[in-house]
Amino acid sequence: MAEPSLLLKQEDGRTVIIASGNWTHDHVVLPKTPEIPADALLVLDGTRIEGLGTTGAYRLMNTLHDAGVSPERLELRGIPSSVLPIWNLVAQNYTQAHGVIEKKSTGLLYRFGVGAVSTLRHMAGVANFVGRLSIEMFRLLEKPSSFRYREFVAQMEAIFIYAIPIAMAMIFLLGLVFAYLMGVQAQKFGANIYVVDGVSAAVLRELSPVIVAILVAGRTGAAITAQLGTMKVNEEIDALSILGLSPYAVLVLPRILALFFALPLLVFLGDLAGLLGGMVVSKTQLGLEYSQYWDRLDSVLKMKTFWVGISKAPIFAIFIGLIACRMGMTVARDARSVGEHTTSTVVQSIVAVIVLNAIFAIVFVNLDI
Repeated sequence: MAEPSLLLKQEDGRTVIIASGNWTHDHVVLPKTPEIPADALLVLDGTRIEGLGTTGAYRLMNTLHDAGVSPERLELRGIPSSVLPIWNLVAQNYTQAHGVIEKKSTGLLYRFGVGAVSTLRHMAGVANFVGRLSIEMFRLLEKPSSFRYREFVAQMEAIFIYAIPIAMAMIFLLGLVFAYLMGVQAQKFGANIYVVDGVSAAVLRELSPVIVAILVAGRTGAAITAQLGTMKVNEEIDALSILGLSPYAVLVLPRILALFFALPLLVFLGDLAGLLGGMVVSKTQLGLEYSQYWDRLDSVLKMKTFWVGISKAPIFAIFIGLIACRMGMTVARDARSVGEHTTSTVVQSIVAVIVLNAIFAIVFVNLDI
């Protein structure tokens, strides 16, 4: 028996789809999807069909579906009466399962509308999430004993303790590189000592808080979304609700509060590591003794520089926690959604950190801080 095939032919202004071959379970190999003109008058010619089973009818409809054709658009012609009931049965169920295919507009206005609706839904979801979380915060203030201290400590261990080596290593290397690049220029003018000024201001005010926040966004934010998403897929969050427990109080609040306290501590350790990196370069490249480095640092470093960097960390932490937890709680019940939401968490968190840092820079400059 011949393999199934589809052929297009124009007759009297209509597009005729000629189906031929044996469309049964044992012989169906999907043919290449034909290019069918949009909004064309379509006729399905089945005079050359040698056999048709339910599987073959479904795959034939699936092939036409990929070409943008629904069964309702087809005018049947020449289909043998012996297989017509099979075609009608499969067509009826196929329509119920897939619906009528519509050619959606992809113009600029359509895309703008879809984007606007998506943005509004996202904003409404964020407002709903923050509202529910605020209610749980007020309940926690009324009854502090209900706080999940064990979960909080476990999250502090995962977010803070395990992140110390990589956070300090990154900021140490950045301080080292920054001091080296400044030293190359400072040596030309005999201003080696002023490298200390630049390194201390850059590391404490910008590099440490921003880089550590981005590190936490990629490491912890993604982990939180994946954890909550997996729990939702496994229906563990539903189980908490059935037991009368609030998922926001049990899962979300401990993670956000752990981020709130852990990130400033990591930034502080990053400050120390960055200053040590600058000291190493000052000694090896610029010839500054350790005592000279620390004496200069003591004379030029102001406490407000330190507090400016530290004050950014809790704000970064709140935004990272809100994004990560919300994306985890809105995961659909499939593995693909977990992956997509995890990726979205990292991207949104990094963008939020950069935007917030720019806002802080503008505000601090206007306040002369």
